[in-house]
Amino acid sequence: MKRAIGDRFHAVLVDNGVMRLNECEQVKKTLADNLGINLTVADASELFLGRLKGVTDPEKKRKIIGNTFIEVFETESHRIDEISRQSGLGPIEWLLQGTLYPDVIESISFKGPSATIKSHHNVGGLLDNMRLKLIEPLRELFKDEVRALGTLLEIPDDLVWRHPFPGPGIAIRVLGEVTPEQVEIARRADHIYIDEIKKAGLYRQISQAYAALLPVRSVGVMGDQRTYEQVIALRAVESQDFMTADWFPMPVETLKRISNRIINEVKGVNRVLYDVSSKPPSTIEFE
Repeated sequence: MKRAIGDRFHAVLVDNGVMRLNECEQVKKTLADNLGINLTVADASELFLGRLKGVTDPEKKRKIIGNTFIEVFETESHRIDEISRQSGLGPIEWLLQGTLYPDVIESISFKGPSATIKSHHNVGGLLDNMRLKLIEPLRELFKDEVRALGTLLEIPDDLVWRHPFPGPGIAIRVLGEVTPEQVEIARRADHIYIDEIKKAGLYRQISQAYAALLPVRSVGVMGDQRTYEQVIALRAVESQDFMTADWFPMPVETLKRISNRIINEVKGVNRVLYDVSSKPPSTIEFE
């Protein structure tokens, strides 16, 4: 889009409070500093976390996050619109989203008989009275096709091969109520997990990996003290199109390092599990 319309393209990154560790800083460095894209970072973390308070149902989480995303986008678009008009570039009329075909299939019936599995923030969470018009150039493409397109456009490999991250973020990787404390536990465990699979040279072999915080507690022992703390589940899958996926056969020594680091470095966790479920019947995300 930057190549197509230049400075008329304005990217908006919404900090929803459920991003990965240092995510906003990394995105800003990549898009604004390295690629020269007009980027606005909107810190709406308190707004999102406030609306998620007490919510445990996955679909409600997705709807809340989707609606709030659009509200924040519209607020920012009004501000950018004023600047654009004053600069003689015209009004802001379009919202560009990176919606992929698997998002659509799981959310609504589209081009054939497909059942609703779960709402995606960019499909099921949009406001009916949204002022902006949508443009979704990748809507009928699978992830492997998008990566091929990215390579053709000479987008840097670290962006093309970056693991997918859901729009609702860590909110659907914290099973149960989303609180700042729970998000921080999941965030730090995930950071360690991804760090270790990169060190092991496994990142490109895995299609998607993340750590989820389960809504259960487990008895453990630290030194001579009994503990009753939380449980992290690790997920890693191999997939071409993300419509089906097999769990990744993680080397035992890598799992041992990951587990030891999470239990030793993430306060509040005393047990780590590895998910060996394929899609179907399981989805890639827990929620």
